[in-house]
Amino acid sequence: MMALAAIFIMPAMQSCKSKKEVVQAPDDEVLIQTYCSGPEYFTDGEFFRANSLGESTDQVMSKKKAMSNCKQELAGSIETTVKAVIDNYFSSYEANNVEDIREKYEGLSREVIKQELSGIKTICEKQTKTKQGTYKTYLAIELAGDEISNAMKDRLSNDTKMEIDFQYEKFKEELEKEMENFKNGN
Repeated sequence: MMALAAIFIMPAMQSCKSKKEVVQAPDDEVLIQTYCSGPEYFTDGEFFRANSLGESTDQVMSKKKAMSNCKQELAGSIETTVKAVIDNYFSSYEANNVEDIREKYEGLSREVIKQELSGIKTICEKQTKTKQGTYKTYLAIELAGDEISNAMKDRLSNDTKMEIDFQYEKFKEELEKEMENFKNGN
């Protein structure tokens, strides 16, 4: 798709001047605008973000579907990132029963993610009504990366055995590295 777009949007180069050609889309194609989407709605160095849409004949149901889709996408993104953080965190970790501790951390991270999703913030919401009479809700949500690391710290402080093995600053540092990867496009 990107290669096809590059073919249609190649600028014409002339000596020192450049001029952009205006290229019309083929007659059998229509450009689709997706609300609440684009780079400003991607996960970056500070926030986990997700966007999606929901469609229904009922306006409220379309919003519920969009929110459910967003939360599912956000949870998956956070879980993948936290798993990478845990893997990095334990790669240099030296303790007895490292695998057992890692499994406990992973289980705890899933609990924290479920709990923290209640603290999400809606950053974009648009609703449309189609010609067929259905409603479409476009949503984008975000959750601060700090909220995840702080929640992990709070949950671990309630489990004295795991807290002894937990090095919060190292965990937070690894999370910040993973979040920075999003910001840098990795």
